[in-house]
Amino acid sequence: MSQRSAPSAEAPEPGEDIREQVVLMATRLEPRINQLARLVVERQRAEVPGFDRLPDDMQDLEIASAARHTFRGFLRSVQGHADTGAEVLRERATQRAAEGIHLTGVLRAYHVGAEVVADALCAAARPGEEAALLWLTRRLFTTVNSLAEQATEAYLLGLADQQAAGRELAAALLRGDAPQEVAARCGLPLEPGYLVLSVRAPVPQEPVAARRLLHQVLVRLAPAADGRALSLPNEQGGHILLPLGTPHADLVRHLSSGLSRPVIAGAALAATPGDVPAAAEQAHRIAAIARSPGVHRLQDVLLDYHLAGSKDSAAELAALLDPLDGHAGLVEAVAAFLDCDLDRRRTARALRVHPNTVDNRLARAAQLTGLDPHTTHGVQLFGAALALRRLAEGAPTGFPGG
Repeated sequence: MSQRSAPSAEAPEPGEDIREQVVLMATRLEPRINQLARLVVERQRAEVPGFDRLPDDMQDLEIASAARHTFRGFLRSVQGHADTGAEVLRERATQRAAEGIHLTGVLRAYHVGAEVVADALCAAARPGEEAALLWLTRRLFTTVNSLAEQATEAYLLGLADQQAAGRELAAALLRGDAPQEVAARCGLPLEPGYLVLSVRAPVPQEPVAARRLLHQVLVRLAPAADGRALSLPNEQGGHILLPLGTPHADLVRHLSSGLSRPVIAGAALAATPGDVPAAAEQAHRIAAIARSPGVHRLQDVLLDYHLAGSKDSAAELAALLDPLDGHAGLVEAVAAFLDCDLDRRRTARALRVHPNTVDNRLARAAQLTGLDPHTTHGVQLFGAALALRRLAEGAPTGFPGG
């Protein structure tokens, strides 16, 4: 088993008499290496999260080979020989990162191997070899700690490379900039199509908080995407690209709980990789227009989306709210009144004010704008103006280069 040299205070070299017993115990164990490797595979299959997702030949051949290599290296090292195979184990940790095995699973796999070795050492020990067994056990702990450090370092470096490649591919897809070439260069699969999400918080966030929210959403959606999600952050949150067949119900379920704060997500379909830029633009507009937390599709905001798209009248329509800006609470009162289906008591509860206060604010809004939010005409115009304002306050539509 590969390890870094431990300080002498932690693993003092044994005396000559114990050294001889250590070498004998290691020699006794060497014929059992294949058997122990098979036992490790069986236990990892049962105990390590994500192990069952690995191909059968990898479980039965590559993992067993790595276990044999590790055991042989450990036994050689305690006999005073050099173990030169550290790079193999670092490569395995990097591969596990690319395969989507969580770091805790990787470390658990090493500890399973250590437990198997410890049990085998105890079984191989003979009367009078207690001191040698104690020394070997301490050396095993030192080795496992060193191995965990090296594996963690290799895993995180591999994960960083994988995430950078994923962001590069996401950026190419969102820009429509030769994603096939980027996917081939990065060694990443290109989906036949994508479900594109635009993610933001209900209220503006600092860029760091927005990126953290995007990461939380990505983690929550990982089970639904089977490890095939791509993401690209921006100042308001960012975009997530999921495989095209991801069920809408799964998105709703995963994002309805488990997040540190509510999230608004606009969703649009891209039938091919070439359709991603248009789908991303649509998802962005949906998220900007949507009023409440949750996952929103075009049909959920269809009227507001349509009204917000008339560019020749948009500025004048949005300006209907301008007379309310200098008066605290009026825009919020109108928006809440529409969201609550013109129910003054629900609106009062939403705003945490008395219903009479709602009446007063709506009357003042009608006086200032000439539009009554109690009428069909007023509801339509106020709703469209609010949609345009939300869209104008949303994230920029341009996509960064990665």
